Amino acid sequence: QVQLVESGGGLVQAGGSLRLSCAGSGRTLRSYGMGWFRQAPGNEREFVAAISWTGGNTYYADSVKGRFTISRANGLNTVTLQMNSLKPEDTAVYYCAQNAGAGTAVDPNAYVSWGQGTQVTVSS
Repeated sequence: QVQLVESGGGLVQAGGSLRLSCAGSGRTLRSYGMGWFRQAPGNEREFVAAISWTGGNTYYADSVKGRFTISRANGLNTVTLQMNSLKPEDTAVYYCAQNAGAGTAVDPNAYVSWGQGTQVTVSS
């Protein structure tokens, strides 16, 4: 089973940017779709973005569309989430996840491996 480790979280002012990275080890991520989810205190885990195994297809939650960009570097076994124009409501723990299949998926039940999460805090 692959191990996923997120990095890049932190504290940023509203309007700022952060770049989250997810590094995989133990198995290649090349054949699998990948996703980012987030969970704020008292809320359920919610979908943020997904990318297919080739990187050719991406899908975003309406709340982040136009502000966040998901990408992958299969040669480096990494997935990245570039977050721009951050808002206080983006504050959450962000999780990287590996899809059981090769495409994009919104349902967290489609994902079989999860990282430990990285905290993103956006101040107003």
